Amino acid sequence: MAKLHISSSPHISSKRTTQSIMLDVVIALMPLLIAGCIIFGMRSLLVVGASVVASVGSEYIFCLITKKKNTIFDLSAVVTGVIIGLNLPATAPIWQVIVGSVFAIVVVKGLFGGLGQNFANPAATARVFLLICFSGTLAGGVTPKLSSAPDLVAGATPLTVMRDGGELPSLLDMFLGLRGGAIGETCVLAILIGFAYLVIRRVINFEVPLIYVATVFVLSLIADNSFSVALYQVLSGGLMLGAVFMITDYATTPVTREGKMVFAFGCGLITYLIRAYGSYPEGVSFAILLMNILTPYIQKWTAKRPFGGAKV
Repeated sequence: MAKLHISSSPHISSKRTTQSIMLDVVIALMPLLIAGCIIFGMRSLLVVGASVVASVGSEYIFCLITKKKNTIFDLSAVVTGVIIGLNLPATAPIWQVIVGSVFAIVVVKGLFGGLGQNFANPAATARVFLLICFSGTLAGGVTPKLSSAPDLVAGATPLTVMRDGGELPSLLDMFLGLRGGAIGETCVLAILIGFAYLVIRRVINFEVPLIYVATVFVLSLIADNSFSVALYQVLSGGLMLGAVFMITDYATTPVTREGKMVFAFGCGLITYLIRAYGSYPEGVSFAILLMNILTPYIQKWTAKRPFGGAKV
């Protein structure tokens, strides 16, 4: 009689590695970076580059000091650095960019055990940290420039205009990114290209970003009774950037499909409440951070019960 070999889970393996997944995310982020350089000028590349170098460098030094395995080649630090840079205006002081990147890697990620052990999204948390510490230089946006413009000029973002009053850009300009804001959040077209790539590569599920965006749209439509205002809410700020590249983070969101849906809905609800009633015009990063804290509970509530197992 042949021997029965029993092994522990997991019993399903995949050829996908952390490095390959992160590489796909980096590729998906490139249209945003290119669009940011075209819209806000080449200083955008300096801001994102400084963020990436600081993120990778701080992860390398942290692993060296703590005598842990060097993890810079899994590209997770590169992804964090790019997303942080894209969440900042092109006029951001480089030293503040470096401070935010080091905070994300060392405090949010490294001190909690590294990739997969951190309870919060490093990029979202770093954005909140920078917004609170350096609101004077990082809270607003800059007016778009083409290559003929000599300098970037600070300007109000559409969310600020909607809150305080004023003339909004056209919906076409909102879609193409010709508006004030952070480097990677303005061009919705570039974000959708990255979204399509990640869905085709099966890195993310289309349902999660869709639920997040739809939640903000529907709540705005109900509250303001205006289709155009709801569209502006969706196209403004970092909502689309957060929907595709931040609330889909593997490590800080629920594992179950139902849990991911609840997470996305919660992010949408909190984002709208902050925008409508909070002191900040933007609420994406705050919403993601707050829902990250609730992730363990959502995971527990939506976990599937094993066949024959007792109810928890």
